[in-house]
Amino acid sequence: MKHLIIGNGPAGVVAAEILRKRAPKDEITLLGDEPEPPYSRMAIPYLLMGDIAEAGTYLRKEPKHFEKLGIALATGRAHSVDSSKRQVRLDSGQVMSYDRLLISTGVTPNRPPIPGVDLPNVLTCWTLADARKLLAVAKPGAKVVQMGAGFIGCIIMEALAARGVDLTIVEMGNRMVPRMMTEGAGAMIKTWCERKGIRVLTDTKVQKIEPGRGRLAASLSDGTLQECDVIISATGVSPNIAWLKGSGIACEQGILVDGRMETNVAGVYAAGDVSQSPEYPSGQRVINAIQPVAVDEARVAALNMAGASVVSPGNMAMNVLDTVGLIASSFGQWAGVPREKGGSSVELRDDKAFRYIRLEFQEDALIGATTLGLTDHVGVIRGLIQGHVKLGGWKDKLIDDPTRLMDSYIACAQKAA
Repeated sequence: MKHLIIGNGPAGVVAAEILRKRAPKDEITLLGDEPEPPYSRMAIPYLLMGDIAEAGTYLRKEPKHFEKLGIALATGRAHSVDSSKRQVRLDSGQVMSYDRLLISTGVTPNRPPIPGVDLPNVLTCWTLADARKLLAVAKPGAKVVQMGAGFIGCIIMEALAARGVDLTIVEMGNRMVPRMMTEGAGAMIKTWCERKGIRVLTDTKVQKIEPGRGRLAASLSDGTLQECDVIISATGVSPNIAWLKGSGIACEQGILVDGRMETNVAGVYAAGDVSQSPEYPSGQRVINAIQPVAVDEARVAALNMAGASVVSPGNMAMNVLDTVGLIASSFGQWAGVPREKGGSSVELRDDKAFRYIRLEFQEDALIGATTLGLTDHVGVIRGLIQGHVKLGGWKDKLIDDPTRLMDSYIACAQKAA
């Protein structure tokens, strides 16, 4: 059996290793499109901070790790799939055949349609090559404007703050981390960052970028002009699916897969940030671009590619973010569901102490949560949501005091067990 894995990030690497364990005699090729060993993008901020060297970003540190496992590493960019012939054509013209195909091509940073976005020193921070450019120009004291304050933007922001740059964040949403945090939590994160010396402009867009007196000049929607040395674009990401056009592999926002991580084309699987997979507990197919989900999906895909029959319980949002020392998290359906569908919520906040918690319920089950400055309840929240635990009378107790999550878990989850 010949297995081809396109994409050598965490999902691709985990899938290759599981395949090798379950199918010791099969041929496995892991294809990446960068001239680097398989590495973690989430480690790049630590490289920018100076905490690690480039080798510290590598997913496997032992030399010849993949060679010892008999996993062939290849470099090239996939151009198209011919599923009838079970072939993948690369940009170079090379054709790679397969019996089982796993697509784990991840996402690509969005390039906003702003005049001047292609000027020198308007950078993304997504690859090791990007990181090298940033290290060269984002020196202590340099003026940096960052477009975007989402999950990835906040991780980059922390690394830049640690480098001692003069930093301004421009976010078009009405709060920071708008796709991960409630309005109350996002506003609190903004206040925290401002107290750390970072300028944060929400409800604001960069409308134009021009060269200006040896620097860059960003014209903002509030009428101001921000002169700077570097502009970083962190305006979100999109799944790498354009190359699949005409392949017959069904896509919406990402590649549509079932609980086995298999696409509508037999023998073709997808995992990680590129996959649109069933969510727990709704069953709706969503993109949940976080590494724990990517690794779980890779495991399920690899086991099925090796001949097992494994079904994922469904992906669940599990976001944990350290924003300049303030820990934020959101789980499950953190935005809640409408009241007419049984939705209700409770919110507790302490602005002075930067403590926040919001719980979302559907009937008497916890379906989502957002916290800020609170880490003790992370495991309990996940357990209550994934277990779809019926809270009964404990729902009212949590409405009165949402910090009693551990008590509710002991009373309800263990009783149900």
